[in-house]
Amino acid sequence: MNTRTTVAAILAATALSLTACSGTDTAHGTGDAKHTVTPKVAPSPGWSAAEKAAGIPPKPTGAKRAQLLRALAAANPDVVKYEDKAVDAARNQCAAINGGAHKLEWMASQRFSYKDVTTNEAQGKQINEALKGLDFCKV
Repeated sequence: MNTRTTVAAILAATALSLTACSGTDTAHGTGDAKHTVTPKVAPSPGWSAAEKAAGIPPKPTGAKRAQLLRALAAANPDVVKYEDKAVDAARNQCAAINGGAHKLEWMASQRFSYKDVTTNEAQGKQINEALKGLDFCKV
């Protein structure tokens, strides 16, 4: 639960800092282009600095995505019925793994239970081992 709170706080702080940026200097009434605020490094689509800081890896594509889905299906074939949900759950589970959370098996069982898919703690343990074995959670 602390990991989710931390991620939410980081995302909220990032959102607030971004909304505080203005393209013009209205306090001084100048609206010149020279007062524009430009980010030095644009985050890649699908992976923000806040996600990286929280231990969440980027969204996998291509062969890496296929490899992840095969590993998840080996632990529980039903979790990949909804591929995007499974990928998102894997990325979020990495935040728990990278953050040193307790009850990782239980957390995985909860994260990978959605719609008509149920994952038990034994399958959650297999999912955690697969994520670690693939080095998927390295950020």
